[in-house]
Amino acid sequence: MTLRADPPMQADEVSFRRFAMEEHPRLVGALSLFCGDAGIAEELAGDALVRARERWHHVSRMQRPGAWAHRVALNLAKSHFRRRAAERRAYQRHGPSPDTSNDPDLAQHLALRQATARLPGKIRAVIVLRYFLDWSIDDTADATGLTPRSVITYTHRGVGLLRSHLEQTSTSRTQGARREH
Repeated sequence: MTLRADPPMQADEVSFRRFAMEEHPRLVGALSLFCGDAGIAEELAGDALVRARERWHHVSRMQRPGAWAHRVALNLAKSHFRRRAAERRAYQRHGPSPDTSNDPDLAQHLALRQATARLPGKIRAVIVLRYFLDWSIDDTADATGLTPRSVITYTHRGVGLLRSHLEQTSTSRTQGARREH
């Protein structure tokens, strides 16, 4: 019996693995903020990378393969939210909603995640890409399919909405604490 060494990896496989190792943490981080759930973010990031691998011959030749992967990931997240919204509607019609009381996040992180989750989809995507990933306006435009001018507008709106949501949360907590005393 002769032992054979594994065949050397092809250049495409090497370049994809390098890409995946670099992009995976960014995808998970951005999707965690976008979705508000690290577990779902891991799953969606993996799905986006699977799609990138399936099309790597084409994706690797793009000017910004990372932007393509983030766009796919955000589209997958949007689909996830649509399914979840349908599920919530079904629960409202037919039974109790799922238990979300065991969230281990700190209050500040939870408030930011909740405020981010309340943003409309495209605005949420722009905010996550611009502030969490620290992407440029052009990279964000490529990933979301928006124009750079729209990215600027959505960024401005998103920051304002986040501020408003967080102020409302803070005011609600303060008023609740006063009632308890």
